[in-house]
Amino acid sequence: MPTPTKGPRLGGGPAHERLMLANLAAALFEHKRITTTVTKAKRLKPYAERLVTFAKRGDLSSRRRVLGLISDKGIVHELFTDIAGAVANRDGGYTRITKIGNRKGDNAPMAVIELVLEPVSPKQAVVAEATKAAEKAAPVAEEAAPVAEEAAPVAEEEVVETEAEAPEAEAAETEEAPAAEEKK
Repeated sequence: MPTPTKGPRLGGGPAHERLMLANLAAALFEHKRITTTVTKAKRLKPYAERLVTFAKRGDLSSRRRVLGLISDKGIVHELFTDIAGAVANRDGGYTRITKIGNRKGDNAPMAVIELVLEPVSPKQAVVAEATKAAEKAAPVAEEAAPVAEEAAPVAEEEVVETEAEAPEAEAAETEEAPAAEEKK
């Protein structure tokens, strides 16, 4: 998992922090949205996104790695089937943190962390389709370019033939002109 930051851990030692992040991630995957402190939400985000990335892989070793962190098989099954399928087209950013103000009791800054399960925005889909179409059209344009180059020499030969005929016609006209002068 991501390297923990230096300094004090959330709520105690590193083992407690790992367990707390695992429990927060399990709650996030079960409920799709949880309310916690801003600090815990920021620490949970890379942890949960890494687990979703494992779930998108979907192989047995990824499932076993996630089961080593989250002990509830039902939640892991939901992560690998429902959540991974919902974010299959998304390249990252599986979670969203929204600050909601301070807690009434101890004035701690609170936030809602939720899974982003909506499909990728239509604008991004249009941009992806346009990119694919441009890549597909590029090889077609490259194939058309040699055809145009082959056509260009043919046009030059026609121009050369026309120029070759033109001096002969001019010579014939000049020969006829002195003959006409002699008749006068």
